[in-house]
Amino acid sequence: MLSYNEAFALIKDQFQKIKLEIETVPLGNSIHRTLAEDIISDINLPPFDNSVVDGYAVKFDKSISEWEIIGEISAGNFADYDLSKNQAVKIMTGAKIPSDCTTVIPIEDVEVKYNIIKLNSEARYFDEMNIRNRSADISLGEIAVPKNTFLKPSHLASIASCGKNEILVYKKLKFGILATGDELIPVNEKPTEDKIRISNNYSLIGELQEINQDYVNYGFIKDNKENIKEKVEEILNTDIDILLTTGGVSVGEYDFLKEVFEELEVKKIFWKAFIKPGKPCYFGIFEKGNKIKLIFGLPGNPVSSQVNFKVYIKENIQNLFGMEMPPQVKAELMNDLKKTDKKRHFMNGILKRENDKYFVSSKFTQSSGNMVELSKANCLIIIEEEYLNPRKGEIVKCIPM
Repeated sequence: MLSYNEAFALIKDQFQKIKLEIETVPLGNSIHRTLAEDIISDINLPPFDNSVVDGYAVKFDKSISEWEIIGEISAGNFADYDLSKNQAVKIMTGAKIPSDCTTVIPIEDVEVKYNIIKLNSEARYFDEMNIRNRSADISLGEIAVPKNTFLKPSHLASIASCGKNEILVYKKLKFGILATGDELIPVNEKPTEDKIRISNNYSLIGELQEINQDYVNYGFIKDNKENIKEKVEEILNTDIDILLTTGGVSVGEYDFLKEVFEELEVKKIFWKAFIKPGKPCYFGIFEKGNKIKLIFGLPGNPVSSQVNFKVYIKENIQNLFGMEMPPQVKAELMNDLKKTDKKRHFMNGILKRENDKYFVSSKFTQSSGNMVELSKANCLIIIEEEYLNPRKGEIVKCIPM
């Protein structure tokens, strides 16, 4: 059976083959999208020398400490002045500097009486002080924001300054989500006897929304092979990029999905990896024309399904779109953990930070069916294959979530 690292490497290889399509979006709708073009500055930024502070623009002369105010310049209201060495112009932050001004004295460094300013005794000033020069940020024709940048609010300001109100970005991936199982009922119905409300679809939708991807929720379908085959075939013939199914991939009598995938000519990459929870995960590819769709058959247990998404799929999507990922952290265990096999375990944990050191505890049952426990956790504790029964005080790796 594959190890976790082997399974992840196979999935990563297929994600790297995805060729993202490109679309044009308004700048105002581009947050958390990934640039598909270099943004080139069409001007010098700033386009003129300007004042860094509210103050007084003067010609620098170290022998002079008193000036006559002959005018005022505010941002967007420039007027040029022919200054003598004993004259000053009051100027506001961001305003264009007069052509023969060489320094700006901050307003708090002078005393003002009528139209005369006098340098405070403790104040010092020097040539080119508080002047932000033309092209200090970027010059005409330079790249302001490079291709493949995952856009944050600060990037949008830079792009706007370059005169772009529409930009090219990579299209989001579209996921299809389908749950299987005779036991499933809609969320708005009350379970009776052996039924349970459908929940996996909503955790997966939440995961996709968190990383800004598109999805189609196909709901759930009962454990009837022909019906499942018909539904999966219908989904594969849509424009989805990745199919996520839950349930039906283990070894039970009603676990039909592996057979359905085979009959629909999905190429199996692997089935099962030596991890817990989520061992019976199926991964394959479906080729249609020149497009390859990735197929994930996730376990039906809600914790297994969500953990599989987090440890197999999420990181690959983040890498594909250049998103920043919270790094794994090393933390000191606050209690003993039970692990008696050589699978890679991902355990629910509570991670906290004290004085620049991380601590993690886990008193959960680690049941693959207990979604409430997963909702209380804020990390997954990674217990590697050869590591048995970690003890309090030992250091473990954690995935924040």
